[in-house]
Amino acid sequence: MGMKTRRLFPLLALLGLWYALPAFGVSKDMVQLQTQVQALTDQMARMQQSFDERMGVMKNLIEQTTDNMNKVTGAVNNLEKTLSQQTNDMSGKVDQVSTQVQALHDSLDEMRARLNKLGAQLDQLSSQQQNLPSQAPGLQPGTAAVQAPPPDVLYNNGLRDYNSGKYDIAGQEFSDYLKFYGNTDLAGNAQFYVGEIAYRQGNFQGAIQAYDVVLQQYAGGNKAAAALLKKGYALIELGQRDAGVRELNSLIARYPRSVEATQARERLRQLTSRKTSPSHRGTDQ
Repeated sequence: MGMKTRRLFPLLALLGLWYALPAFGVSKDMVQLQTQVQALTDQMARMQQSFDERMGVMKNLIEQTTDNMNKVTGAVNNLEKTLSQQTNDMSGKVDQVSTQVQALHDSLDEMRARLNKLGAQLDQLSSQQQNLPSQAPGLQPGTAAVQAPPPDVLYNNGLRDYNSGKYDIAGQEFSDYLKFYGNTDLAGNAQFYVGEIAYRQGNFQGAIQAYDVVLQQYAGGNKAAAALLKKGYALIELGQRDAGVRELNSLIARYPRSVEATQARERLRQLTSRKTSPSHRGTDQ
C-alpha cells in the first residue's frame, strides 16, 4: 500500500495541476470582464449625466421659448384689438369728416346760389332801368311772377329743419324748392335731401328713387357721389347685397379720391369681414 501510494502521488499532483490551470484561466477572464463591465458602467454613468445636463438645458430653452411665444401671442392679440379699435375710430372719423365736408359743400353751394341770384337781380335791375319809360303806370315789376318764397329762404329753411330732425317739414320744403326752382344750382342738393329724408325714415325704396333722380338729372352736381354711396347703402338695407356692392364699386371707380369713396371702401371691408366670419356665414343675401 505504501509503495502504491508513493507511485500515485506524482500522478495526483499532475492531475491537480491540470485542474488548477483552467480555474486560473477562468478567474483571469472574469477579472477582465468585470473590468470591462465597470468601464462600461462608468461610461454609461457619464453619458447619463451628460444627457441629464443637456435635457435640463433643453427644458430651460423650451420654457423660455414657451414664455416668449406667450408674450408674442399676447402682443399680437393686443395689436389686433388696437387695430380693430383704430379701425372703428377711423370709421367714425370718416363719417364725421364726411358730414363736415357735406356741410361745407352746402355752404359753398349756398354762397354760389346767392352770387348767381345777385347777378340775376343786377341783370333784372339793369333791364328794368332800360324798360322803365315803356312800363304802364301802376304796373309793378314782377307782379306776374308765381308767388313763392325766395329760393335761398326756401332752401335754407329746408336744410335747417332737416338738421333739426323735422323731416316731414323739411321734405315739403325741399319738394317746394324743386317745384319752383328745379333748374337752379341747389336743385340737385334739394333732390338729394329728399332721398336722405326717405332713407332716415326707413323708406329705402323711396330713397333709391330719389337718389336715381340726382344721378340722372343732376349728375354734374356735387351730390352725385353722395347719392351713389347712399343708393348702395339703401340697396344693402333692402337685402340686395350684390346690387349694393356694385353701386359702391362704381362709386370708387368714378370718384376714387372722394370722401364717399373712402366710406364705400370701409363698408365693403365690413361686408367682406361679415361674410367670412363664422357667426355670419350664410346669413348675407
